[in-house]
Amino acid sequence: MKSQVVVYNLALIRSLWECRVKKYIQKQKKEEERQEKSALKKLTEEWTFRLEIKKRALLRKSQLEVADELYHIHDKHFQSAERTSPDSGIDVEAEDRNFIFELNGEHHTEIPDYLKEMVNVRQWHINRTSIQEIPGYIEVFQDLKVLQLSHNGIRELPPEIGTLINLRELDVSYNRLSGVPPQLGDCENLEKLDLAANLDLWELPFELSNLKKLLYLDLAGNRFSSIPICVLRMSSLQWLDISSNKLKELPQDIDRLENLESLFLQKNIMTYLPNSLCNLPKITMLVVSGENLVQIPTYICSSPHIKYINLLDNPLGSEEEKAQPDLEDEDAEEKELEKEFMKAYIESLKERESAPCYTMKVSLSCQL
Repeated sequence: MKSQVVVYNLALIRSLWECRVKKYIQKQKKEEERQEKSALKKLTEEWTFRLEIKKRALLRKSQLEVADELYHIHDKHFQSAERTSPDSGIDVEAEDRNFIFELNGEHHTEIPDYLKEMVNVRQWHINRTSIQEIPGYIEVFQDLKVLQLSHNGIRELPPEIGTLINLRELDVSYNRLSGVPPQLGDCENLEKLDLAANLDLWELPFELSNLKKLLYLDLAGNRFSSIPICVLRMSSLQWLDISSNKLKELPQDIDRLENLESLFLQKNIMTYLPNSLCNLPKITMLVVSGENLVQIPTYICSSPHIKYINLLDNPLGSEEEKAQPDLEDEDAEEKELEKEFMKAYIESLKERESAPCYTMKVSLSCQL
């Protein structure tokens, strides 16, 4: 039997394999292009992300540069290693000079949002602005020691202020407060509280009795008809100014304030001073006014340890006040002028500590 020999067309086979190889190469090329596109996409996304991070960093830097104009050290106020309040004698550590936020000017109507990021700030100095509200996020400033917020339009304090356990000084004088949140009593390290010249403030919450470390309290220029009960429980109090109010009398237990050194009662409507004033062991300065006082303890006038000052109100000034309408701004300015005069006068007395103590009558003119 003869064997059969199969003859193939090699040209056809070669063409078939060339076609397959070409398709494979094209497929590989497409795969490589796909992978390149995928890698490029990832790279693009990564660079986009990095650019966004840089953009945010630059934006934050820009905000901080703006804030830097306000957030700075005032060397003129810190000439020594420590800063002392002239009124309260409260020392503020030198290291706090690096953590001060300051805002001034009537064009400011609200506290800027970037302050939220400056949580290490230890002092706020916001004065003479048109700001009416203190934000609740103040509670995040747990290192805050000094809050100076005088001469603004603030109508209320947020209850969150009670979380500031390190707060030592609060000045909200010359604002429009009609009340104080009871949470303020939780600021147990508070040493100075200035509520002067809010005009409509007439009572304080009992919770402020917890302020056992308070040394300085200024309630001048308000509408108090009596000394609040909580004040009589501030056992460390040394300075109390409740002048220019509507006091008719002092409580008989005023002698609970065993550490009281200076008491300012001028421009009220009291007719007598209680004998319990004589039981204040550390009292060295007592200021009253008005010709309505008909009963004054003899010890107060004769003690060589007490500077007793009776300021006679100018009757012409009183008549002018009755004739003119009650203008709050002018009233506030007048009260501020009187307080500045009293501060200067008290300082002059301190310089004469070695001189004999005396009883003095000073006539205040409305032109002062």
